[in-house]
Amino acid sequence: MPPELIISPQNPKVKRLLALQKDSSLRRETGLFVVEGRREIQRCIDAGFEIDSIFFCPAVSGEGAGGLSPETAEVRSRVPDEAPLGAKRAQNALKGAGECTLERTGALQGTKTFEVSKAVYEKIAYRGSTEGVIAEVRARKLGLEDLQLTDNPLIVVLESVEKPGNLGAVLRSADAAGAAAVLVCDPLTDLYNPNLIRSSTGAAFSVPCVACTSEEAIKWLKLKGVRILTAQLQDSVLYYDTNMRDATAIVMGTESTGLSQQWRAAADAHIRIPMLGVADSLNVSVSAAILLYEAVRQRQQ
Repeated sequence: MPPELIISPQNPKVKRLLALQKDSSLRRETGLFVVEGRREIQRCIDAGFEIDSIFFCPAVSGEGAGGLSPETAEVRSRVPDEAPLGAKRAQNALKGAGECTLERTGALQGTKTFEVSKAVYEKIAYRGSTEGVIAEVRARKLGLEDLQLTDNPLIVVLESVEKPGNLGAVLRSADAAGAAAVLVCDPLTDLYNPNLIRSSTGAAFSVPCVACTSEEAIKWLKLKGVRILTAQLQDSVLYYDTNMRDATAIVMGTESTGLSQQWRAAADAHIRIPMLGVADSLNVSVSAAILLYEAVRQRQQ
């Protein structure tokens, strides 16, 4: 079935996509979230997520326009009578510019596709630099019982982190360091916030991420024999003097209040990053990267 051509920013499908970007309650209600960009969508597919809908704009991507320049393609996409031609260009755009290997993998089978004009795309695009493709994706809930751990896993635990950009950056570092999972305890943001996905550059899909309570996480880590290291200034030792070669969970809290007493009491060791200036803390994503790569260093020796 050919893609539907959308030229009005007032189209109900456009309005719903915009609402999904902003409203976490609607994301929970519909079970859908928004992913923007070729790389992010491809990583989403690679992780086994189901694409519900694709919105693409050949005029923005500059490809798949049947030999037309982006400017000419944009003019044609705004003319309702050109809808049949728009449908043909949509197929070309999906193969050439839309989703990298998605056509070859069959990942778009059954997916609803919409070609949008440049004016519509500029309205729905979440970030400034964009590639002409946005997807609505079906969410899936991962629980602690779903995590498959290898020997000596490295796990990141975040307690009550509020800013989705920070959580996304931690996921990016966790992916780079080969962490087995990220546990988001007592979360103050949902795992499908567009800022989180954007800042993770797709690592939100490659790293298993579980939202749970702190109590559930502590019980699960103890059951799995994972050593708990809490990052805190008080009553702590330098992080590079601490063994991270065995099964390890690095636990961090918010920059404003730090970790709760519940985590401090559950810890097997308290670790700190030396602070030599006037500041008494680092951004949580920076701290996560430092501690994760100390674990990588120790494990590679």
